[in-house]
Order: sequence, then C-alpha cells, then structure tokens
Amino acid sequence: MKKLLLTLLVISIGTVSYGAKFSNPFGKKDFKSQEIKYQYEVQKEDLQYNRDHRLINRKPTGYMTVEEYEKASEYKEKAKLEFDVPKIETPSDFKYIPKPIYKIVKYNDPPGKTELSLGRRLFLKRQINAQGVVSPDFTKLVYPAIYYYNDSGSTAADMFVIPLNEGDTNLTKILKANVAKRDPNPILSTEKAIDNYAAFRSLTPVDFSSDGTKVLAKEKIGSSEDGIWETRIHTYDFNNKTSYDLNSLREAIEYYWRNKGLHLAGKRWDIYPLGFDASNNVVVQAYGYTGNQPVFLGIWSIDSYGNSSKLVSLDKNYSPSISANGYKIVQDGVETYQTVQMQEKLDKIQDKIIEKQKKAEDKKEIKQIKEDYKYELKELHANFKDEYRDNKKLQTFAGSTEGTDLEDTYKNYQQTQLQKDIQKTQKQIDKTQKQIDKLDEKIQKITDETQNIINNTINPQPQTTSEQESSEEEIDDYDLLEGENEEQQNSD
Repeated sequence: MKKLLLTLLVISIGTVSYGAKFSNPFGKKDFKSQEIKYQYEVQKEDLQYNRDHRLINRKPTGYMTVEEYEKASEYKEKAKLEFDVPKIETPSDFKYIPKPIYKIVKYNDPPGKTELSLGRRLFLKRQINAQGVVSPDFTKLVYPAIYYYNDSGSTAADMFVIPLNEGDTNLTKILKANVAKRDPNPILSTEKAIDNYAAFRSLTPVDFSSDGTKVLAKEKIGSSEDGIWETRIHTYDFNNKTSYDLNSLREAIEYYWRNKGLHLAGKRWDIYPLGFDASNNVVVQAYGYTGNQPVFLGIWSIDSYGNSSKLVSLDKNYSPSISANGYKIVQDGVETYQTVQMQEKLDKIQDKIIEKQKKAEDKKEIKQIKEDYKYELKELHANFKDEYRDNKKLQTFAGSTEGTDLEDTYKNYQQTQLQKDIQKTQKQIDKTQKQIDKLDEKIQKITDETQNIINNTINPQPQTTSEQESSEEEIDDYDLLEGENEEQQNSD
C-alpha cells in the first residue's frame, strides 16, 4: 500500500513539473567569465606565494626557485667586494685571549734583510702567500705567492698587486687587503718547469722606489738539496706596466773581476740587493764563496731599467745611502686584560642593542610584507570586479544588439563607466584628504598646547591686577578662618 502511494505521488509531481515550462539547469556556459575567475584565482595564489616566500626568506634559507638561483649565481666583480678587518673570535669557555696590536713600520729596514719564511707550511699547503710590501702612498700592496709541486719537489713563484681601499686609515687599508681583490695577472713570474728535480725558484719584494712607481724584487734560484745558486733582480714599472731584468749587473761584475784576474764564472758567488738609493738606482752587494770566509766583491748599482751598471765602492765597511720607502705591519704587543674585559662588556651591550634593532626591523619588515600583500590583493580584486562587470555588460548588450551597434554601445558604456569610476575615485580621494586635514589640525592643536606649556614653564607670565586682588581675597579669607578656629579653641 505504501509503495503504491509513493508511486502515485512521484507520478503526480512529474506531471505537474512537465506541465510547467522546462528550464535546463546546465544552460549555456559563460566561458569568458569562467576564464576571468580562473585568472583571478591564479593571480591571488601567486600573491599569497610571494607573500609567504618573502616572509620565509627574510633570512636566506637556501630554498629558492631556478630563476632566483641563477640571479644569485651571477658573476660579481672581485674589485667591488667589501672586506672587514679580521677579528679574533673569543670562545665562550675563555675569559681572556690576548688580542694583538699592530703598527706600521718601514719594510726595507735594515736594507736587504727581508727574506721569505716558508718552513714546512709550504709542503703541507702547496701554496703560501708571503709578506707583502705597501707602496709609499698606501695605494697598493705587492706580495709573492710561492707554489710547491710535489711531483718534482720544486717550487715557483708569482708576484701580484692588491689595490688598497680608499677612505680608510693606513693601518685599516693594510688589514683589509684581500687576495680576492688582487689583479689576476702577476707582475713578475719565475720559471714553472718541473723537469728539474728539487729546483727552487722564489720571488721576494725588496722595496719600492721613493716615488712609488717602481718595485724591486729578487729572484733566488737554487736547489733544495744544494742551496742557492744565484740571485737575480727585477724591477717593475707601474707607469708603463713593464718588468725589467737587471741581470746585466751580474755580467758587469764578472767582467770587472775577470779583468782583475778573478774568473767568477766557474766559482760560486752571489749578489744581495739592498734597495733604491736617492737617485732611484738599484744598489747591491756582491760576495764570493771561494773558501771558508766570504770574499767581498764590492758595492754595485744599476739603473731601474738595466742600462747602466757601475761600481760604487770596494770598501766592505762602506755604508751606501739606501732609502726605505715601502711599509709593512708588525705586531706591537697585545691589549691588556682590563682593555679586553671592558671591550667584552661593551660588545655584549652592543650585541643586545643590535639584537633589539634586528627584532624591530624584522617586525617592521613583516608588517610591510603583509601591508604590501593586502594592497596588491585589494587592487587585484578591484580589477577583477571591473573586468567581470564589463564582461557581463557586454553579454547583456550582445543579447539585444549586433554588429557595429554592439561595438558603439559597448564603447559608450565604457566611457560612461570610466567617468563613474573617476568620480568614485575622486570621492575616495576627497574623503581621505578630509581625514588627513582633520588629523593635521589635531596634531597642530596638540603642538600649540605643548608649546604654550613649555613657554609658560620657561617664562612665567606676571599676574594681572584682578588676579592679584583675587589672590589677596583668598588669603584674607584664609586668615579669617584661621582666627575663628583659634577663638573656638580658646573658648573650649
């Protein structure tokens, strides 16, 4: 019985529905509106992604897109890199670590005594950057790089130039000198062949000329098993960017002593460059090793380009005038315990201040990111509404007009709607301007009141006659009350 009633009910409902006008619930689809909505949702997701990406990467995490990675991997010129003065980090389990103090001294003092200090580090590291010399005007630093080839047990060397920063103190310039900013092309180089076992070739800067345009270097050639064979001298001119071999001086010394009956070609002898004299000529001392005692072979000089050699003196006690022009830094003691302790306290205070500043800046950055997102989202939504509205209006026009009439009607609509949008925007601008004006008036009022209080505090205004009379009346009334109180007490 129940089944029959349900069947009749369904048939009656279907008959009534069929008798009414049938409408397809899946009518004609508006693909343009769907596309506008889809683009809006995609752009909104992009805004959310950019916001989250900026929030996460306030501090670099290493997670990035391919485009961001390629941008971060772009080549950066080494000359534009900035370097800080190296600092000795204090471990947490140490209360005091001596911090070195540096000072600037003359490099070639005493003349010709600067030598390389390599030791076992060269065999372990295979490359060592040796002590450099700074030009007299503190614009560049010249240093040698020594290489060790394990296959042949031999060494070689290059000499490079590092431009120094401008604007810092002279000491800071030297401390900030970094090999990353050096000129990649060496100004001097030794032979780098490895066919001769245990061959030793090194470069050592001797000094700059007084005008800083030339640098003198000595090249020592020998064997790690047999000692030094000979010393050659070179100069480099920074003006014309050319190096000069001054080996003609050795030939002049051999020629001189050969005429004196001493043939140095078959004997071991060497020269020791001292530096530049007042005329910017290179001065050297020569010694022969023909017995137990070295034989003095004289003091000699040659011009910076290797053109003119001459004997200065054969007196071994003669002291030539050598100008020390270059500079270097040396350790000048360490800071005292009290200074380091005070500095640590100041650093802790400074760290707290910096930490607070970083937190405040981080909050400000987070707020700015969220505000940017809200603004961009609001603008995106407004554009979506306008585009969606115009599309719906176009469909309305398309249902009633066709051809050129549709185009003209839609253009007229766009112009009318543009005027409405302009008027609406102008109303919003006027409203915002009124709020700004009210806020400015409020600020001005508070400023004036504050200024009046400050002026009255600094320069109090004298009381007028009426104010003085009122104050005197108040005093008289007070005295009268005091008198009545005294009489009352006496009567009691």
